[in-house]
Amino acid sequence: MNGKRDDNTSPIPRSQGAQDARDPRGVIVVGAGPTGLLLAGDLAAVGVPVTLVEKRQHRISNLSRAFVAHARTLEQLDARGIADALEAEGRPLDRIALFGRLSVRLDTLPSRFNHLLVIPQYEVEKVLERRAVEAGVRFRYETEVTAVEQGGSAGGAGDAGGVAVDVRTADGGTDRLTAAYVVGTDGHRSAVREAVGLPFPGKSVIRSVVLADVRLDEQPDEALTANAVGDAFAFIAPFGDGYHRVIGWHRGRDVPDSEPLDLDEVREITRLALGRDYGMRDARWMSRFHCDERQAPAYRVGRVFLAGDAAHVHTPAGGQGMNTGLQDAANLGWKLAAVLGGHADPALLDSYEAERHPVGRAVLRSSGGIVRLAMAKSPWALALRAALTTFVNHVPPARTRAIGQITGIGYRYPAPRGAHRLVGTRVPDVALSTGRLYESLRGGRFVLIGPRGADRPRALGTLGDRLAVATWTSDRRTTVLVRPDGYVAWAAEGADDAAVGEALAEWLGAAALGAAA
Repeated sequence: MNGKRDDNTSPIPRSQGAQDARDPRGVIVVGAGPTGLLLAGDLAAVGVPVTLVEKRQHRISNLSRAFVAHARTLEQLDARGIADALEAEGRPLDRIALFGRLSVRLDTLPSRFNHLLVIPQYEVEKVLERRAVEAGVRFRYETEVTAVEQGGSAGGAGDAGGVAVDVRTADGGTDRLTAAYVVGTDGHRSAVREAVGLPFPGKSVIRSVVLADVRLDEQPDEALTANAVGDAFAFIAPFGDGYHRVIGWHRGRDVPDSEPLDLDEVREITRLALGRDYGMRDARWMSRFHCDERQAPAYRVGRVFLAGDAAHVHTPAGGQGMNTGLQDAANLGWKLAAVLGGHADPALLDSYEAERHPVGRAVLRSSGGIVRLAMAKSPWALALRAALTTFVNHVPPARTRAIGQITGIGYRYPAPRGAHRLVGTRVPDVALSTGRLYESLRGGRFVLIGPRGADRPRALGTLGDRLAVATWTSDRRTTVLVRPDGYVAWAAEGADDAAVGEALAEWLGAAALGAAA
């Protein structure tokens, strides 16, 4: 093992007191992976009582399947002040090579993070856990969910609107935790999803995918490369610590996940797909797994929500798994905080599924498409792959769309009929009179951006903990209200104070209307 990365020390007790997890104003998050840690940290940072339940022991392993952070995820982490720390740990790559024909450049992305960052999931978890601890999240490790009950059946939930979660602890004891809302971020075998009766339709796409973290005697020509030849597919990416992640698959080797794996098998698949094995040696981790494509039909049942792998799973192609889950959390967290803080109608929570379910479906399609191209074998399928890669290489709109889907920056959320064309779009990290936009978003704030010279009421300062006010550094005349997750909530051309006040009242609560008067 690599000692530098094997950091299993715990900054928190294994389990905190059961009495801390009975708050009818709070949220129970189940699952301490990246999605759950980000969500719990977001809520606790704005004063929402949060209990994070995890059935595993507290241990951040240096072995993880996810290893890429894309531009949109880095933007979301920048809005929390933690992207730069991860950038210092990871390795930025500005180009992806696929199938020997397609070269995708990322350095033209309209983002401060115009690259992908190769960084293991455990490094992301360490930063997110530290943030959650500092924000006051209460952790319950070695605690397994056995039942979830809502409303009148919740018993100790306090009122008909509560949720009760029954759990079993490592010593065989039981407990009942209560809160206003529960979020299942507990992976593809989600106990929360099963407890609320949601199916997980889909299928296994490929079996017996092999994974190895190894040292290489020879460096590949491309920093990150993938190719498929005949029945074999392989992918190699550097960690930046002397090890490379190798993922491979061979059509003729369809065996159960439990089948032993040795490095010779990984070498053979890599040689078939990439022409050589680059002298791979010293594997610190090897694993065999299968890839499913599944999505829950709903992300919400009453006061229970799903996010991350509990809501959707797909192939690792494109490295979108962890990223999609983190963006789920960024979407849901500020909405729960607004409702629990009395600043928004509970109907706002319906927009989580409306916005994120289509994105999850699109990720299944895009990652599945990459895998199917990699699996191409017949002459017509290989010809189609060649035609598609040529098309993406040489047609800028197609290339922009493909990059936008993989990196996450190309998605926009549905807007109401008649809304300004910017509503629902992602806002890049534009320069403002007060500094960068994503610095202004920190603390879960909305940001109101208006034209230079606009005289906004000073009383808006009373909303300073939830609203930042800035002006464009350009001559732009559009007034824009940016949500805490970096998407446009409302926009107008030449808006007067009354229109601004109505928008603030809609998104920040009635008190905002008085401040804008």
